[in-house]
Amino acid sequence: MREPIEVLIYPVKLAGEDWQYLLLRRASNRGGFWQGVTGAVEEGESLVEAARRELFEETRLIPSIIEGLDYSYSFSVEDEWRHHYADEVEEITEHVFVAYVNGEKEPIIDPEEHNAWRWCFYDEALELLTWPENVEALKQCHRFLSLTKRSF
Repeated sequence: MREPIEVLIYPVKLAGEDWQYLLLRRASNRGGFWQGVTGAVEEGESLVEAARRELFEETRLIPSIIEGLDYSYSFSVEDEWRHHYADEVEEITEHVFVAYVNGEKEPIIDPEEHNAWRWCFYDEALELLTWPENVEALKQCHRFLSLTKRSF
């Protein structure tokens, strides 16, 4: 059984002086929507270990820095995924990360899971995202990057 804990990672790179965010589009049979990199935390794994692993598994990118934000949210377990969780699990908590990648290597995605990827400036990324929780997570990442003034 899976633990009801997941990670959402927004990979970022600098394009001039502006940040670009990597979004992946789920394959049609998985909803066909745009999102960051997501995945479940495996047994014995820390949140940051899960974030690094999921980023690599879904994009083959290795971040130079990955930062956990002080932000998470919960959502209901959908019926189609209920068999992965214990009967009493009603919600999944997703923890948000931002991961700096140098931008020289393009992502490699599994077409069974995602059918497209795109580097987007902030406003475009906001428009592509479907789920309000993903939108708020992106806003939190953008705020974090703006406030830290970190050049990575």
